[in-house]
Amino acid sequence: MLSVDNVVQRHGEDGQVTGMEFPKIPQVQDSEEWTYTMRRTMQEIVPGLFLGPYSAAMKSKLDLLKHHGITHIVCVRQDIEAHFIRPNFPDKFKYLILDIADTVTENIIQHFPKVRQFVDESVTSGGKTLIHGNAGISRSAALVLAYIMEKYGLSCKDAFALVQQRRFCINPNEGFMAQLTEFEPIYKAQRTLQNGQCSTEKGRNKRRIDQVDDQVSNQDEIFMSEAMDVTGS
Repeated sequence: MLSVDNVVQRHGEDGQVTGMEFPKIPQVQDSEEWTYTMRRTMQEIVPGLFLGPYSAAMKSKLDLLKHHGITHIVCVRQDIEAHFIRPNFPDKFKYLILDIADTVTENIIQHFPKVRQFVDESVTSGGKTLIHGNAGISRSAALVLAYIMEKYGLSCKDAFALVQQRRFCINPNEGFMAQLTEFEPIYKAQRTLQNGQCSTEKGRNKRRIDQVDDQVSNQDEIFMSEAMDVTGS
């Protein structure tokens, strides 16, 4: 079982800190022992992020969605599924609708950034997100895995173990799992680049502040010198 006391700084193969910082993995308090019937309901994977089937977002589940504090919903479907998998409450929740087929050749990795932005927007505003497909097993599970990986700096294997603890029936197809494995070095490279840009910007800001301090110091010296000249004349 993956520990929730995840280290904040990841270490490289040589044991040195890589410079990438990630938040600790939060623990969901109301964890239940998995039963087969739970496939038909949604589960909270990490605080503020739920994964489940379409049946968890049907019109009959409005009160339950409100009870759990859901504010955002990612609806995953293929075009041919649009007649029975659809946003049922467009006036009550914010939706992100994604056209994704559950096939090994489908490019799901292209959707990871927009899902991350959508979920983060929900969290920042104090809301909660449900990600659902038809069964909540393959497509929607892959999107949740990608979010967990990037958010907490996990490998595909560790993210899978974490999500499966909460929703045991997840089973992304082989193509999605291959893309999730490929996603790990991609998000780490992006994070390293972002950290490098931040460090460079901090260095530039520090140099600007030092330059201002030097200018102020020089002006003070000139002022003091002029004052002494006036006093001595």
